Amino acid sequence: MNRYPAWKYAIMAVVLLIASLYTLPNFFGEAPAVQISSSKSTSKVDTSTLARVEQALKDASITADAITLEAGSIKARFNDTDTQLKAKDAIQKALAPDPANPAYVVALNLLSRSPAWLTSLNANPMYLGLDLRGGVHFMLQVDMQAALTKRAESLAGDIRLSLREKNIRHSGIVRNGQAIEIRFRDTATLESAKNLIQDQIPDLQMAEAPDGTEYKLTATIKPEAARRIQDQALKQNMVTLHNRINELGVAEPVIQQQGIDRIVVQLPGVQDTAKAKDILGRTATLEMRLVEDSAEARAAENNNGPVPFGAERFFERNGQAVIVKKQVILTGENLTDAQPGFDSQNQQPKVDLTVDAKGGRIMRDTSRENLKKRMAILLFEKGKGEVLTAPVIQGELGNRFQISGSMSVAEASDLALLLRAGSLAAPMDIIEERTIGPTLGAENITKGFHSVSWGFAVIVAFMAVYYMLFGLFSGIALAVNLLLLVAVLSMLQATLTLPGMAAMALALGMAIDSNVLINERIREELRGGASPQAAIHSGYERAWATILDSNISTLIAGLALLAFGSGPVRGFAVVHCIGILTSMFSAVFFSRGLVNLWYGRQKKLKTVSIGTIWRPPSDGALAKS
Repeated sequence: MNRYPAWKYAIMAVVLLIASLYTLPNFFGEAPAVQISSSKSTSKVDTSTLARVEQALKDASITADAITLEAGSIKARFNDTDTQLKAKDAIQKALAPDPANPAYVVALNLLSRSPAWLTSLNANPMYLGLDLRGGVHFMLQVDMQAALTKRAESLAGDIRLSLREKNIRHSGIVRNGQAIEIRFRDTATLESAKNLIQDQIPDLQMAEAPDGTEYKLTATIKPEAARRIQDQALKQNMVTLHNRINELGVAEPVIQQQGIDRIVVQLPGVQDTAKAKDILGRTATLEMRLVEDSAEARAAENNNGPVPFGAERFFERNGQAVIVKKQVILTGENLTDAQPGFDSQNQQPKVDLTVDAKGGRIMRDTSRENLKKRMAILLFEKGKGEVLTAPVIQGELGNRFQISGSMSVAEASDLALLLRAGSLAAPMDIIEERTIGPTLGAENITKGFHSVSWGFAVIVAFMAVYYMLFGLFSGIALAVNLLLLVAVLSMLQATLTLPGMAAMALALGMAIDSNVLINERIREELRGGASPQAAIHSGYERAWATILDSNISTLIAGLALLAFGSGPVRGFAVVHCIGILTSMFSAVFFSRGLVNLWYGRQKKLKTVSIGTIWRPPSDGALAKS
């Protein structure tokens, strides 16, 4: 009646083993570290960079506990924070002497001290939020004027395309700052163009004036349209940051607008702060332009002449200059997807791009009109452009094409991540950066730990006094519940905050409630005259429905908090929901296993240790079992 088969005990043993393994990393703590990552696509972190780091530390007489090169970054661990800070200064001086144009990101970090055998099992400590462990806080300034200039450049291209489609001839279209200047030879053509632009692009206001022998039409963005563009730029940048942080796998980030042109980003419990700073700080946008193929351009490529009017000089990774036209054919705004891969012909890393319908139409028209000419694909990072590749257009292009060139697999993956996450509507600069260390949350961690541990101790003591041996079983089940909760949070790599610790303390109280229901049900059966074995069986069977109903109703409330809450509320809801599920396992399945193991094999069981059983007053007595 009260015996578990061997396979149920096997399940209990396996669950305990797995929970212990994944809880264990949380007890090893973290080591202060300095992390070095590349801040440019042209800067590589390899064994030569590792040697430079080691030499810089040696010259500064700093000893590192360990220096490793993994996943495209170098991590140097130290024994204390003072050594960590000295090491950062030494490495920064050696690798990034120019603060205005650093080739590498040198950032403070905290790395788990978990042994390698645990890490190999993907057993990692759970994240702690900004209020407990610390993390990274960024304040980003959005360049609103650049957003308007970028929009003006796009509108200039739209005007050029519209005038060409309607066969309205002009003497040139030039963008002067945020103004678009169009020249015509007669007033009739000017009026036709003005009416067309007003009809198709209502965001522009126009002014006309004679310009020598010609007539000039100046189009500028209306003030209300400018405010809308700036607001959209801020929102698009926030969405892009969300996408990029999601690509990094950061749990529960905080991304908030502050004022009209600033964004606050908080990354609680982030493990790779250097990579986060790199991805957030890079304003990677894609532009496609035709290569200028005139004789003057060829001479300018070899530094034998000036750059032709209407063109610009950019460089490929090997240092070769490329002269491209200023007119932008396509930008990253038209990009819908970017995936890394390998070229089927030469097995070189590549990035497959997919553009929207408008971009596909532009690419088809441009490629059809410029067959056998070169098209440069430029990547702009931190205001500086670089030619990724400049292939010859061999045929008509459509919505899908690829970027290939001298890039590594890691560079192709990073490029695809940045482009896939979305184009920034305007460049952003990090104007404030704070790395919040663990000392800030040490007091909160201590208080939270004390609240959970003291709550656990008092509950176990009360249960042991009131329910005797069954109370001890309940206390063991409660300990298993806490172990499972921490293990699941560690396996999911959830971020634990102060509200999460409050939910953990609440989960203990709710978990013991299930055992109280079971124990009282067993007492009730014993009062009714049932045998001890029958009372144990009926107690667990009949209490299960009540436990299930109460936990499901509480779980629904937790899921509602998880779905509609944000920030600390979500942190509370995650721990709350997981705690309900683990409590149902530990309070029913595991505690019954302990009771069955202790009492189940006793055939002639006369009493059970479950505290004082009060008999009905009509019996005139009370009994202890």
